[in-house]
Amino acid sequence: MSNFGLDNLKVRNGIDKKALGRGIGSGCGKTSSYGHKGGKARSGRGTVSWFEGGQMPIYRRLPKRGFVCNCKNPASYVNLKDLQRLCDSKVLSPNQEVNLNVLKETGVVRRSTSVVRLLGKGELSIALQISVNYASGAATRGVESAGGKVQII
Repeated sequence: MSNFGLDNLKVRNGIDKKALGRGIGSGCGKTSSYGHKGGKARSGRGTVSWFEGGQMPIYRRLPKRGFVCNCKNPASYVNLKDLQRLCDSKVLSPNQEVNLNVLKETGVVRRSTSVVRLLGKGELSIALQISVNYASGAATRGVESAGGKVQII
């Protein structure tokens, strides 16, 4: 039988200088240096990183600027120059039907989008049949002047 006593206990791994919650003789017993009651003495203690001790937090003190779109399905915008670039790289052929699925496959719009707006920036020289949700007047004139057609769905 081994001699078991306080003088031959092994050091516990992971415990630094003070072992919390190991009796009053350790100097960190009873409340384990967490004090009496309150939020900091409870399990799951601590606060979120932006908590400022109860004062008005900085994200509420500072003025809000700009516009934030909280809509779930924002529209994707496609310009005529984007379609012309696809035609120049032989991705789109003349008189091809260009719709939401084609635009997603070619990477012009995100896969999560469901609304496409056609805008008139740039010029189009190839006739395309375009089906979109919205089209500006300049975009419609640009497509029709190239011999194509815009269909609003």
